[in-house]
Amino acid sequence: MGQNNHTSLHGFILLGFSDHPKLEMVLSGVVTLFYFITWVGNTAIILASLLDSHLHTPMYFFLRNLSFLDLCFTTSIIPQMLVNLWGPDKTISYVGCVAQLYVYMWLGSTECLLLAVMSYDRFTAICKPLHYLVIMNPHLCLKMIITVWSISLAVSVLLCTLTLNLPRCGNNLLDHFLCELPAMVKIACIDTTTVEMSVFALGIVIVLTPLGLILISYGYIAKAVLRIKTKEGQQKAINTCGSHLTVVSIFYGTIIYMYLQPGNSASKDQGKFLTLFYTIITPSLNPLVYTLRNKDMKNALRKLVTVDRESTKSKRGQKS
Repeated sequence: MGQNNHTSLHGFILLGFSDHPKLEMVLSGVVTLFYFITWVGNTAIILASLLDSHLHTPMYFFLRNLSFLDLCFTTSIIPQMLVNLWGPDKTISYVGCVAQLYVYMWLGSTECLLLAVMSYDRFTAICKPLHYLVIMNPHLCLKMIITVWSISLAVSVLLCTLTLNLPRCGNNLLDHFLCELPAMVKIACIDTTTVEMSVFALGIVIVLTPLGLILISYGYIAKAVLRIKTKEGQQKAINTCGSHLTVVSIFYGTIIYMYLQPGNSASKDQGKFLTLFYTIITPSLNPLVYTLRNKDMKNALRKLVTVDRESTKSKRGQKS
């Protein structure tokens, strides 16, 4: 018990990429760049979809939630990571580490479920277009979002509390750049088979179940698209779903490779780079993916830029 208190008092040391000093310098620049892109891109999507009345639909309601989620997700990780990359101090306080662990798990689980909800929205829009707005009414959309965030919070509290209660016998060296659940389990000084099995079982529920629902939804969507007679109609349906399917493929592909495989099948550095990819690069790609083939979003962003320019000009005119 005293040893655990010792760890709690001094916090943890995040080793990250400390054995590659030159790589740390490069990564600090790359991480800063992608964090800036994430903030600009996702903030633009939130503002554009709120200000443009044409985008007040269920699809963009869920997209706003995804953008907000990505902003929170990256902000829970990157500031602390940059502090560690920029200087010799690799420590994180016990409270800071616990907070990061819970928030990271909560937001990661939320994204898994949210992507499944978004696929159901696309299924309804394409397979039941005449009843779309009746089925996906604002009340149901809000209910779905609250359910997604609540289930994810419950999963986070359960798994993280279970992990934090493991005795660490004074071990405080985390071979990672963030307080992630597998890294915390590894420094426990007892047999962690039960915890690992619990994490794996809940991982299947929180990762593979939504993925299964997404694949079923897109199976029905594919059938519906093939029944559309005009090429223009098919292209519109493909554009509507293509963005979401791209995001799902990137996110789930990395998550499954990272967590649903034998523990020693990937090298330590490979695991870190994959975590870096889905926590930092993926959130910065989402705005690009969703706007690249989406005319409505492009128009909304142009309006947002135009409004910003006009307000800047009017301010300059008032000063002169």
